[in-house]
Order: sequence, then C-alpha cells, then structure tokens
Amino acid sequence: MPPAAVPPAPQVLAARTAVAFVFALNGLAVASWFSRVPAAREGLGLTAGQLGLLLLAMSLGAILAMVTAGAVVHRAGSPRTAAGATALLAVGLVVVGLGIGGWASVPVVAVGLAAIGYGSGLTDVAMNVEAALVERRLRRTIMPRFHAAWSLGTVTGAGLGAASAHAGFPVLAHLALTAALVLFGTLVAVRSFLTARPDGYADQADDASATAGRSRDSGVLRAWREPRTLLVGLLVLVMAFTEGTANDWVAVAFIDGHGVSEAAGAAVFAIFVAAMTVGRTAGTIALDRWGRVPVLFATIGLAVVGVAIAVFADSTPVALAGVALWGLGASLGFPVGMSAAADDESRAPARVSVVATIGYTAFLAGPPVVGLLGDHVGTLQALLVVPILLVPALALVPTTRKSPERTAPIDS
Repeated sequence: MPPAAVPPAPQVLAARTAVAFVFALNGLAVASWFSRVPAAREGLGLTAGQLGLLLLAMSLGAILAMVTAGAVVHRAGSPRTAAGATALLAVGLVVVGLGIGGWASVPVVAVGLAAIGYGSGLTDVAMNVEAALVERRLRRTIMPRFHAAWSLGTVTGAGLGAASAHAGFPVLAHLALTAALVLFGTLVAVRSFLTARPDGYADQADDASATAGRSRDSGVLRAWREPRTLLVGLLVLVMAFTEGTANDWVAVAFIDGHGVSEAAGAAVFAIFVAAMTVGRTAGTIALDRWGRVPVLFATIGLAVVGVAIAVFADSTPVALAGVALWGLGASLGFPVGMSAAADDESRAPARVSVVATIGYTAFLAGPPVVGLLGDHVGTLQALLVVPILLVPALALVPTTRKSPERTAPIDS
C-alpha cells in the first residue's frame, strides 16, 4: 500500500480535534476581552490615547511570551505549556474583569492584560508546535484549518461579547465565565495531544529523536542565527501586519473614507474575518495540490489587489469585494509560516518561538504606524502601507519551501 493510502492512527485523529479545540478556545478568550474594550474605556474614563497605552500591556505580555516560549515548550512540552498558559490567561481575564467592573483600576487592568497577552502568546506557540506535529502525522496540509478554528473562536467570542454588552451583562461575570469555559475545555483537550501520550510518536526512532532533543538545550539562541528561520519570521511579520491592519483599522477606514455607518463598519470587519476563515479552510486543498510557494505567491497577490480595490473603489460594494480579497489573500501566510518553522520536529519549539516573536512585533508596530499615517493622509489611504510591504515580501516566499532536514515517518 502506498504511503499516501495509509490511514492515520486513531490517536492522530483525536489529537487533530483536540488541537483545533484549543485554537478555538484561545480565539474565544482573546476576542471576549476585545469585545469589552468599549466598556473598559467607559468604566475607566480613558481617552483614546490612554486606552492605546493600556492596550500595549497585552502586546508586551505577548512579546515576552514569544521570547520565552521556545525554552518553555522545550522543557515542559506542548500539553503542559498550553494548560499552564491557559490557566494564566484565565486568571488575566478575571483580573481584567475585576479592574473594570469591581475596582475601576487602570493598574489592575494593565496587570490582567499582561497576563492575557503572556498566557495567550505562550499557548499560541505550544498549540502551533502540536499542530505541526499532527500535520506531519496526517501527511497532508491542515495547519490553516487550525487557524480557521481560531478565527471561528474569535467570531464566537466577539458575538457573545456584543450580546453581553447589549444585554447589560456585567463585564466581570462575562469574562469570569469565559475564563472558566476556556480553562476547562483546554485542560480536557490537551490530554489528547500526541506529545501527551506514550503512543503519540509514530515509531521508536521518532521517540529517540524527541528524547534526544529534550536532553539538550532548547536551541532558541541557535535558531536566532539561522537565516531561513529569520527570513520566514520576516514573512510572517508582514503577513501578521497585513492581517492586523485590517483587524484594527478596516472598520474605521470605511467609516472615514467611504462614509459608511458605524454598524456598517463593523460589518466590513466581519466580511474580512469571514474571508480569512474561508481562505484558511479551503486553502489546505490548494497547498496540498500546488505547494506552499505557488499558493503564497497567489494569495499575496490577492491581498495586494484587494487592498488597492478597497482604497480606490468609488463604489462601496466594489470596495467590500476588495476587503474580501484582502481577507482571502491574508489567510495563509501566518499558518504556512508556522508550518515552515516546524518542518524539523526536533527544532520546532525553538524555531516556532523565533518566527512567532518576529511576527508578533507587527501587532506592536501596526496600530501606531497606520494611525500616524492616517493623521497625514487619511485612514483609508494609510491602508496602502499594506501592499507597499507585501510586494517586496514576495521575495521571502521561497523560504517556506519544505525543509529537507527531516522527513516525517509514515503512520501505521
């Protein structure tokens, strides 16, 4: 029987479901907080500038997580890292709720946001490392679908948050219930991770390699000196900027530039998120058929065209079509970059950590860069910084080609 026809073992299928569940819960947790940002601004009496500084606490926590994640995942493993980091994330949600709805304290909220950022970021690396392992065991591309699960989690979290706000449900109760759900679900799911099971590795050679890898240092510093890892990280940075700019600014840009209502601006953002989810779900088929490099060339091209249409179109429906193309084009860069970083299983935690650290800096730089440009040229025109970065990033796409260092064994 040819290798492609060998069915995956039951534990691999269970792990696939578990990893997707952790992705979705992580997205639910993060979006639950973002859905209550208006309540935080009102409850704490903050100006827009003060709110921006407060939000930086979460970004700083996430960056710290990226810097330390390689060593943590290397020592503790993906299941324990995801469980412990999600516990910290849950505590952060409760602390934020207390800071907004109980004590009305900016420092308390800042501490909670830092915990959310660190816990979510650490979970991000752990679940991507585990997802890459599952992808190799399945012998087909599936990483984008895990990221689609995260997107679905964010849509669910945003919807529940909006419903809670509309119903006047207290912020503390909302975030505390979310924290409990996310923590419980994650603790159950990680028990099915492949690296949580003695039979999760395909063969004894794989076990020996994994054991040898854990007996040495984490290799994070060495990964920072690898040209391919750094170049993949730069590509992920540009793709994260492409995605993050839409998350932060597309609604505001359409309100300011195309004159739509606030509700319509929210709908524009929903179109982008929906297109991202579709792209990540269907993109796996294209990646398996044509490979990473051709598909990324095509999708980045879609993003460039989409942003240009969104900015320059005179008709709002046409501009909305541009947003959909933007979402489709931005959907695969981040997950494919994570897969590329994890090609060599023994080096995956270190390389994923480095790539994620580089990529996450986009979430620190993106909001102020676009905001400052918007002050000078308008928010809508400021979005053109995205294609300006995407075009030269095409030169980085070949770095995602599968590494020849190691070939995944066939499941039996």
